[in-house]
Parts: sequence; C-alpha cells; structure tokens
Amino acid sequence: MTAAPAAWASPSADDRAAKRRRILALLDERGVESIVLRSHAAIAWYLDGVRSHVSLAGDPVLAVVVDRSGDEIRVLANEADRLAAEELAPGDLRALHPIAWHEALAPAGIADLEEADAAAELRAARAVLLPAERERFRRLGREAAEVMTAVAGELDPSWSERRAAARIAGALVERGIDPLVVLVAGEGRLAHRHPLPTDGVLGGRAMLVACARRHGLIANLTRWVAFTAAAEGPTRAARLAWRDDEARMLEVERAFLDATRPGATLGEAFAAGAAAYARHGFDAEEWRRHHQGGAAGYVGRDPRAVPGIGELVQVGQAFAWNPSAPGAKVEDTVVRDATGFEVLTIDPAWPSIDVGGRARPVSLLR
Repeated sequence: MTAAPAAWASPSADDRAAKRRRILALLDERGVESIVLRSHAAIAWYLDGVRSHVSLAGDPVLAVVVDRSGDEIRVLANEADRLAAEELAPGDLRALHPIAWHEALAPAGIADLEEADAAAELRAARAVLLPAERERFRRLGREAAEVMTAVAGELDPSWSERRAAARIAGALVERGIDPLVVLVAGEGRLAHRHPLPTDGVLGGRAMLVACARRHGLIANLTRWVAFTAAAEGPTRAARLAWRDDEARMLEVERAFLDATRPGATLGEAFAAGAAAYARHGFDAEEWRRHHQGGAAGYVGRDPRAVPGIGELVQVGQAFAWNPSAPGAKVEDTVVRDATGFEVLTIDPAWPSIDVGGRARPVSLLR
C-alpha cells in the first residue's frame, strides 16, 4: 500500500482557494474570463505542488485553463491515470480532461489570455508564499542542505567532480527531490561560475552547487569544502587567501540581503549588492561576469535581478542571491519576513559564522 503523504506535503484547500482568488483578480484586471497555464512553474504553483513533468527537459504533460466558472485540467491521456492516482488532489478529478497523446494539449485560443501574456502578473501572484507551500519550501531547503553536508563529509581529494555530482544527485533523488542543477568544481576549475562536472579531481578545494526541486519549489545553495592538508598550502599567505576571499564575499552578500527590504525594488537591492564588490576589495565590474540571483520559488530565479528592475520586494517572498568571484561564491535560499530573513537551506551541522546578525556558511574543513 502506498503511504499517505505527510500533512505538509498534502494539498492545501486554503492555499488553493487563495491562489484561485489571485488568478481571478488578474482576470478582473485584464477584463477577461479565462487564462491558460502552460509552464511547470505556473502549473505546480496553482495545483499545489503537482509534478507536471516526465522528462526534466520536457514540456508539461498537463495544462490548466482557469475560468471564472471553474478549472479545466487538460492531461495527456497516457498520463491521466497516474496523475489522478498520485499527483492531483481529489477535488481536481472532476476537472480532469484527458487529451489524446497525438493531439494538442491546449491549442491556441483555448482561453482568453495566454500565460506568456501575463508573465509579470503571474510572478506577482505567486511571489508571497502561502502557509502550506512555505512549509514545503522550509523542509525542502533543510533536506537539500543536509544532502550537501552528508556528501561533503564523504568527499576525498582524489574523487572526480562527476563522482561528487553523482553523490549529490543520488542523495537528492532518494529524498524525492529533482536535481535540476548539480555543479562541481575541483581546485583546478574554481574560476568557472557554472562548472558542469568533469573527470577532473577535486584536489585541495571544491565548490558544490545544487538547484533542488520538490513540489515545484526550487531551493538553490552553494557549499565549499577544503581538504586541510592540500588546501593550507606551504605559506601563510596561501593559507589565508581563500579564507579572506570567502569572508569578503559574505560581506557582499550581506549588502544584497540588507537591501532586500519590503517595498524596495529588486533593482535597488541589486544595485546595493553590485556596489559592494569594490567596497570589499573585489573588481568593481565583478557583477557583470555572472548573474547575481534574485527572487526564488517555482523558478530558479523568479525573476532574475538585473539593473533597474522594478518589481517590489514583498513580505513572505523567497530570494536566492549568489554573488561570486573566481574562487569565491555564496548562495542560499531565504524568505524575507517583515523583520528579517528565514534561511531555508540551512543545516546546523554545517560550519557558519555571524555576518550582520545572520548565520552564514563557511567552508567545511576536512
């Protein structure tokens, strides 16, 4: 017998009702009767965490037409039984509409409004986390962080980057988490910001990155491991160089977080963080060499922060900033509350220091 989902994983009638109200408000603003949701992000959000994929690289196998009179969940017929038995809430079954696999899942014109034509409004609708989805996000973040701690504790300098990545991906899957992104850089590749794993060995120091998805929510985090014998180096300067880079990068992240205040724009928070690079001894143009993160949730960055972006920071919204320089990067997924932040991707077993009143991760020494 299949075990019943834990309460935190079960569909929430209250959350669903709130989401429908948000969509109806969008329809009111546009003066239309219906909208079709086609993306993984929008579908997972609206249907309370349903897995809308088969292939991680493929299109959703269902679409949702939200109408003032009700919802229509259009599902490829060959997936309908499984989705009905394992993914959809009982109340959704009345709205289920199987579509033959060789036909268009949701042809153009099926609703008054296309999701793509209301992208900004839909981002705003899902920005503030509701109680059930916040608890899901909290548990996802903690488990993703625990995976990184466990894998980091196993690593050996002789391991290949691919072996380390396989450990991370496997441990995430065992917890029901999709490993959307797994990056590993050994000592020889730390200058790369998106180091797809290779056969190269880890050596004296390694960076581990994961974007982990469950119930549609995506937790982003980066961790560093230093193997003491190899990483300390022959001189005091060599021993202290990466520690100093790490400490200064945490101060850059602090600038991003301090400026992520309710009512501020995402562009204002971006500008404050970008300006902090030079103040803390990095090249003033470092922010141009890699994206800096942004809002988080059902998309890796929802949206990614860029100069001048006008979307407002809201209470109850998730963020994942990731300032970086060659050999230095910090990243966690957090929620902005009225008086501060809750760090979601946290494992108390990982070493941390206080930065601006927040516990922030530092390299694990092995």
